[in-house]
Amino acid sequence: MIGKLIIEVIASALGTIGFSVLFGVPRRFYFNCALIGAIGWLVYKGALLLGAGMSLAVFLAAVFIVLASRFTAVNRQCPATIFLIAGIFPLVPGAQIYWAAYYLVTNQFDSALSSGFTALKVMIAIVLGIVFVFEIPYKVFAIARPRKKAK
Repeated sequence: MIGKLIIEVIASALGTIGFSVLFGVPRRFYFNCALIGAIGWLVYKGALLLGAGMSLAVFLAAVFIVLASRFTAVNRQCPATIFLIAGIFPLVPGAQIYWAAYYLVTNQFDSALSSGFTALKVMIAIVLGIVFVFEIPYKVFAIARPRKKAK
């Protein structure tokens, strides 16, 4: 159980780095992206283990990822989207979308509807997590900004 979770967290970190490379994130931010993606996945799995439904677990993980992205962006003095887009990658319901399309093509309409609806709920949970955290004013995150020493 713990071994499988560790493998999943490492895989999400590596997948996040791969996604960062694909989208041209500067190398100096790879570690931050991987850490945000891995811990976001850990929050998702932890919420599931505590009995949350998939949509709630994804929402909580998305909230964490956006919060971490905004704090990291202030600290590293760059746009939050660098960390947000890469970090949210492990939560995207790609398999559900694939299976919905597969079931649709093979005329298994009940299964297609079920998989498609699950993917839609996950996508909405991600969007709501992003929107809620981006409504928090920038000043809240500015406390993470490194202070310049006075001369």
